[in-house]
Amino acid sequence: MRLRAEASRLERELAASQARVVELEGLVVTLRERVATLAKLVFGASSEKKQASQKSTVPSSREDAGAATGEPLRRRGQQPGSTGHGRRDYSGLETVEEIHDLSENERVCPECGSPYAPFGEETSEQVDWQVRIVRIVHRRPTYRRTCYCPVGGVLVAPVPAKPILKGRFTTQFLARLLVEKYVLGRPLERVIAALGADGLEVAKGTLVGVLKGLSVLLAPLDGAIRARNATAGHLHVDETSWRVFEDLAGKANHRWWLWVFLGPDTTVFHIDPTRSGDALRRHLGIEAEACSLEAGRRLLVSSDFFTVYQSLAEIEGVDPLWCWAHIRRYFIRAADAHKELKGWTKAWLERIGALYVAHRALSDMRVGSAGHGQAAYDFALALDAIDVVRQKQAGDATLHPAARKVLVTLDHEWEGLARHEAFPELPLDNNAAERALRNPVVGRKNYYGSGSRWAAELAARVWTITATASRAGCNPLTYLACYLDACGEAGGRAPSDSALTRFLPYAAAKADLAIWSDPLSGPGP
Repeated sequence: MRLRAEASRLERELAASQARVVELEGLVVTLRERVATLAKLVFGASSEKKQASQKSTVPSSREDAGAATGEPLRRRGQQPGSTGHGRRDYSGLETVEEIHDLSENERVCPECGSPYAPFGEETSEQVDWQVRIVRIVHRRPTYRRTCYCPVGGVLVAPVPAKPILKGRFTTQFLARLLVEKYVLGRPLERVIAALGADGLEVAKGTLVGVLKGLSVLLAPLDGAIRARNATAGHLHVDETSWRVFEDLAGKANHRWWLWVFLGPDTTVFHIDPTRSGDALRRHLGIEAEACSLEAGRRLLVSSDFFTVYQSLAEIEGVDPLWCWAHIRRYFIRAADAHKELKGWTKAWLERIGALYVAHRALSDMRVGSAGHGQAAYDFALALDAIDVVRQKQAGDATLHPAARKVLVTLDHEWEGLARHEAFPELPLDNNAAERALRNPVVGRKNYYGSGSRWAAELAARVWTITATASRAGCNPLTYLACYLDACGEAGGRAPSDSALTRFLPYAAAKADLAIWSDPLSGPGP
């Protein structure tokens, strides 16, 4: 009996050990996949950039065109044998002429002393880079009354308009400060160092106070853009981490989140303490307990498969358009972690590449045109081919576990991926939102984040305004300077009503857009 009990105990321990081994082996596989993915992100080339030795399976219009015609890809840049466009014309720049002439002694014949006669001239150009810090002194002569009439005793011209009433900086200076910090991503310390190198010594606290004042002036313009973006019928949405170095009650760390909402003609940034769906709901005006949008409204959301977007898709009236570029990366990461899946991944990338080619052809066709019906059929055919293979492979008992994991994700998100067939005018991926985040990410690398909550709000406001203005073809520097000029004319307050509507890039007059798009036509110093 004792031996039988001992054998039973050992069998149980063996079974537990075997189960533990299986568990650890699974953990090793998971960690290996994670290491391969992180190593590729840090040291590898982008999975969406075509290598010279690879066939075209990357979703880009340039490669789609080559794949569709069967012709070799056109090299980037100027083509051999082309006439080119000549040297760039800089005649629009402010011009200073310098005459370099020979002395009188050099303009005579060295043999007989006869003078040389004028014979035209030779010209060449250089482009100089000058940064001028100018102190502008406003002198306003005063005039006293010389009669005894019951009128004002002293006359003087009004004080020049300033957006910050007690400030010392011009609108051009203020606009350039915003562009340097938020559009070009330069830390405030480097901006101060650059100003010092050009002769202006300014304290950091001075510029911080200026930025606080500018945040108030930009708030109404930012709010109008956000309101329009929140009512759009289609949004690209994405998020990335952001640091806000201000202690917040109930928050254990300084990790915040930068959200981007890309509409048809607006781009909105929002920095929020959480990565939860509350940030999405607040922007869209959806109550926390609401399970649907307001009656009659439909919203298409292009995004990745993050759980927050999954929960948003559960709201009635919201339809997800999942990102094909993201599911494509799942296949690539599986092959990075398991070399035996290279062939399997290659076949899947070709199927997805064919889908992009068909989608590109379909989106280029005008609805009702002769080729539109055929292009729609080709796209449906490419989508059906993926559907058939995914279902077939899902039933393959011999499929590699990592491959099966990818197919489970593909199956789970299939409805949102296949919904693109009904909206061929919209992109297959969410790359537009990822590209919109690039500029803030450059700032994050340079100055780590925001020092306080108000600074985070200002950053989001400037990115919202400048990104939306850039989409309308505006030069951010000229546009901001003109807007701040309007603030000065309004007595140091943000313009309102029709004066504010004038500065909404998507509703602006063509004449204003032409002014704002020209970097040389902005206000002077």
